[in-house]
This record gives sequence, structure tokens and C-alpha cells, in this order.
Amino acid sequence: MKLKSLFAVAAAPLALLFSPSASGQAALATAPAPQSRPADPALWVVKDADTTIYLFGTVHVLKPGLSWFDSAVKAAFDKSDTLVLELVEPDPATMQGLLAGMALAPPGSKPIADQLPAGKRDAYLKAMGDIGVPPAAFDMLQPWVAGITLSVAGLPKLGYDPASGAEKVLTAAAKDAGKPVVGLETAEQQLGYFATMPTALQLAFLSSAVDDYPQLGTELGKMIDQWAAGDPEALGATMNEGMRDTPELARILLTERNARWAKWIEARLQKPGTVFLAVGAGHLAGTDSVQAFLARDQVKAERIRY
Repeated sequence: MKLKSLFAVAAAPLALLFSPSASGQAALATAPAPQSRPADPALWVVKDADTTIYLFGTVHVLKPGLSWFDSAVKAAFDKSDTLVLELVEPDPATMQGLLAGMALAPPGSKPIADQLPAGKRDAYLKAMGDIGVPPAAFDMLQPWVAGITLSVAGLPKLGYDPASGAEKVLTAAAKDAGKPVVGLETAEQQLGYFATMPTALQLAFLSSAVDDYPQLGTELGKMIDQWAAGDPEALGATMNEGMRDTPELARILLTERNARWAKWIEARLQKPGTVFLAVGAGHLAGTDSVQAFLARDQVKAERIRY
């Protein structure tokens, strides 16, 4: 179902906080120096007489060397007064506190491997072993935690660096320029999307992560190529393929959030200024994109060609 790759281009960036940094540093330390590779991801603008809002789709984790923060993207960022992201990353202590309150499994829950369909158990245990995580460490937690961990913890071994992700680059640039950074959501909200899922849906999410694990590099690479080529139509088609079997996950992680963010943009148009809004690229692709919800309210998002 390709839900693992979805996390890099659409779903909650807080998922990257589940990726063990130590293993990432070790993998990157032995990797060859990256070669610069040009990228021209899609950029849109929504504006009225006194307000301009740029819409930029991000990838939450990238390989070093991909040159995207230049040309029209950098020009739009430089013109903006404020950076708006899905989430302003919390400090580790805050994140741990939230997890402690939201991730624990109900008393008497079976080990996660025993909750999975019999045909998924060996693959789950193998994947967890591959990323160096003892499966028993998750048996006191809800299945969604294992699903997110499996979705991101193996990325450093493939050469992906969370520090190269678009949000990290944009946040650092905003700090250097003295621009305020605003979050559309909080970490508690994003964790809540998963923590409030019925157990059956959490297990479906985890099962898809288990299925997708062997193809992680291939599928994520495909999505990043589509993003770098500025092809949101292809990216949307790839994502729709990935979400077809779990429409409830698509509703929670994509559609309902896109509708809320469109309303945020419409409200922000009532206040003068220039905003650079950067969310996962998957939110700006497909038939239920942020732009599609804006269009339903007769608000036009115009593609900036460069």
C-alpha cells in the first residue's frame, strides 16, 4: 500500500522524531559525499490585494545534495514575512511526555506480533530486527507506534537524513532571517490522529508498513523524483494508489486536514502580509488537495512556473 513512503511526502513530520538519530548518524558517516542534484518542486501562490500566501509541498526527509531551496522557491521564501509549517517541532522532553500519555496500550493487551494476522508476524519481527529495534519494546504500546517507527527508522540506512528534510532547512533559514515560524497543528494533535484510531485501523496501518518495508527505498525514491520534477499530478496518482486500500487513513491523515488548512488560508487572506506555507507535498497533490478545497470556495491557487 506504500504507506511508508507517504510519511516522507505527506503525513505527520513528527514521525521523523521516531527515527533513532544515532543510527542515522552512523549510516551517514560512512556514506560517500553526496553529489549535487537539481530539483524544481512545485510552488503555488494564493493572493488578493494585500495578502500573498505561497504554497510549497515538502518532503520530510531527503538525501543530502538535492538542490531545491533556490530559484523561485528561495525567492518566495525571502519575500515572506512568516513561515507556516504543519508542525513546529517540540523539544524531546515535551515529545516524550506526550508519548507517555498517548502511546500506552490498554492493560492486558496482547503483544503486537500476536495481534497481527498470522501471515504478517514473521515479516514484522524480521523488519524490526533489521532496524535494530527489539519487538518486545513495543508490546506495552499501541500498534500505531510500531507502525510509525517501522515507517522511518530504516531511512538513514538508505542514505536519507532527517536534517536534510525541507522543514529543517526552512526552519533554519527562517531563524537566520528572523522570521516567525507558525504551526498549523500541534504535536498533540498529530499524535492524536493515530492514538484515537480504532485498534483495527492501527493494525491495518502497521500491516501496510510491514508489507512496504522491503520496497521502502524504491517507492520513496519514486515519490521524491516526482516531487523534484515538479509533477504533482504524478505524485497524486502514486499516493492515491498507496491509499486505495485504506480510505479511512486517507480521510484522517490527508482529506480532513487539507480541508481545515484551506479554511486557514482563506482566513489568513483577511490579514495583510506575505506567508510561505510549507506542508507535505502529498497535501498539495491529488483530487482532495488543499488547492482543490480552496477552489470549492472560489479561491484560486495559481501555479508558479519556473
